[in-house]
Amino acid sequence: MQERNDRLHGFTDGILPAMCPSRTVLDHVTSKWGVLVIIALSQRTLRWGELRRVVEGISEKMLAQTLRVLETDGFVHRDAHATIPPRVDYSLTDRGRELAERLLPLMDWIAANADEILTPSQRPRTGLPTAIAASLD
Repeated sequence: MQERNDRLHGFTDGILPAMCPSRTVLDHVTSKWGVLVIIALSQRTLRWGELRRVVEGISEKMLAQTLRVLETDGFVHRDAHATIPPRVDYSLTDRGRELAERLLPLMDWIAANADEILTPSQRPRTGLPTAIAASLD
């Protein structure tokens, strides 16, 4: 039974191989922005500007890069409409929804425990420039 569980969790003979394709996928879906984009899209289909507002702090470059990777991996569907102005909608694919179902409990756990895990100096201070927030700790 242990051998079967090892295989299911990425182990090969008790080792987590460096060249395992699961590492690349894990990097894509568990990056800071990847997780947040998937969680945002788990709620509903969103346009570019809506995603930028929902995922606060993400730059245009990082949003474009993250969406491109998640689309290539088959987690996100990009629906471009031939209208003026152009309209592009982003949604989760079936694979993306399946992933979101697994990420949401993790995000719930993180949200419930973040205050206890982070020291006061590690907690973000909303509305204050970083240097000012750091000087208050």
